[in-house]
Amino acid sequence: MHFLSSLLENYITNNSENEPTVLTELTRETHLKVIQPRMLTGHFQGRVLSMLSKIISPENILEIGTYTGYSAICLAEGLRKNGKLHTIDVNEELSHIQQKYFEKSGFADKIDAHIGDALDIIPTLEGTFDLVFIDAEKKSYPKYFEAALAKTRPGGIILSDNVLWSGKVVEPLSPKDITTKILLDYNKGLKDDPRVETVLLPIRDGLTLSRVL
Repeated sequence: MHFLSSLLENYITNNSENEPTVLTELTRETHLKVIQPRMLTGHFQGRVLSMLSKIISPENILEIGTYTGYSAICLAEGLRKNGKLHTIDVNEELSHIQQKYFEKSGFADKIDAHIGDALDIIPTLEGTFDLVFIDAEKKSYPKYFEAALAKTRPGGIILSDNVLWSGKVVEPLSPKDITTKILLDYNKGLKDDPRVETVLLPIRDGLTLSRVL
């Protein structure tokens, strides 16, 4: 489902901050070499993540789902001087692209990339997080959120990506569509959760912003 016409999408992008050259290069390489390049965060949402990170000025960021590293670089732009971003992905095959562009972006010393199951790794990370970005396996969103919430300081922000799921959340639900059902429950659960206050933003495929109370 296209929420906005391509003309409006282009207008919005053209009237937002420019995409850094390193991210343009990463986008091109991802499309040339990696399966499902549509999973890339992209120019507009990337600038939104960058802006949010700069507003929050986090010391510690957690990202669940690295892919080729685009969103990690965007989020790292807002880190404090001695800040650190921990990003987790199950796919070791993409690590060479991630590291290449972490180096080119100048944030390699601020980004720790972990390979494995986020639910196993998150409890082992020291300290608490000011900002969390969840963009991995949708069926595991409820578990990712709980794991992240346990490590996020009061006042911290948890972002959840793809929560509109190409518009499937407002279409008739197929009994076989487990992922959409989980996202429907997840979205309602965030709204009703007394531990956070939440707003769902119609950015790209849906981005939920939850503030920990």
